[in-house]
Amino acid sequence: MGLKCGIVGLTNSGKTTMFNCISNTKAAVTEFAYSTNKSNIGVCAVPDERLANINTFIQADKLVYANLDVVDIPGLAKGASQGEGIGNSFLADVRLCDALIHVLRCFDNPALPHVEGSVNPVRDIEIVDFELQCKDLEQIDRKIAKVEKAAKIGDKTAKHDYEVLKKYKEHLEKFQNVRTLEVTDDERAVVSDMMLLTEKPMLFVCNVNDEDAVNGNAYSESVKKYVEENGGEMLVIAAKIESEIAELESEEDRKVFLEDVGLTEPGVNKVIRAAYKMLDLISFFTVGGKENRAWTIKRGMLAPQAASVIHSDLERGFIRAEVIKYDDLVKLGSELKCKEAGKLAVEGKNYEVQDGDILHIRFNV
Repeated sequence: MGLKCGIVGLTNSGKTTMFNCISNTKAAVTEFAYSTNKSNIGVCAVPDERLANINTFIQADKLVYANLDVVDIPGLAKGASQGEGIGNSFLADVRLCDALIHVLRCFDNPALPHVEGSVNPVRDIEIVDFELQCKDLEQIDRKIAKVEKAAKIGDKTAKHDYEVLKKYKEHLEKFQNVRTLEVTDDERAVVSDMMLLTEKPMLFVCNVNDEDAVNGNAYSESVKKYVEENGGEMLVIAAKIESEIAELESEEDRKVFLEDVGLTEPGVNKVIRAAYKMLDLISFFTVGGKENRAWTIKRGMLAPQAASVIHSDLERGFIRAEVIKYDDLVKLGSELKCKEAGKLAVEGKNYEVQDGDILHIRFNV
């Protein structure tokens, strides 16, 4: 699908540790502020127990999970919109992402001083938001100038666009993010080419000490209160524990480790699933033969579009999709029993693929 989820935050918040837990690419972790000036790019498998369950009914040689691109963006500094720290290169990388995971430092460590002098995750949220808002305002102002010129030479849409841009500008000037502005689809179309930074969905991840992994702490509670008042989603994880879990190769060892620290699953699994949901993605499955596989599509895609994710020829020569619902397979136990019970549906080009569908694509090229 080519969709990217960016991991952002102030320097020394633990976001590169988080990236290493999630991604198949490992980046260097240091205790020095601004120790890197380029983003790390990786791919993560999306945890989905349904695929393993399907394999108990329909065996295949291997399981292939859906993937999500992740980008570890270098630590932000106050004043980035004016060029501080790595400045505009940070903001350019944010612009290329479709959703953001904001890792917040919610732990004390005298050996690792906070770049702002004290631990205060709500203040850190406001710092990052402010820098992104400033950059969005800069873009809006530039477009307003262009629209005003167009209006002078008689462009009929210029007046409408000016009013829409003014609405966005006033919202940003109140230190509000674009994602909280109520707009129509028509109004959103005016700024759709700008990839505004504060329009992107945001997940807050509170990085806590090991002992706070299960219940969080006062810092994460302050973020929870902020989210309740301002909207958004949040999760609590201990990045250090997650990195130790990620290093264990045996599934049994991971299970024992999780039980010892009071967790039911790695916290990064929740982060990946939340990012998947933020991007409005769903999974469908193809089964049998060499592999059982989960495929990523945007919610609302029709069957031929979903088929194109597998191979472009499948969309070009699409005839029909034979569909079994995941729950029906689990309940009845086999494809044959689903067919006998009338639970195998034959769908045409206008069928909207649902999360968890098991598809057999029929095509002719």
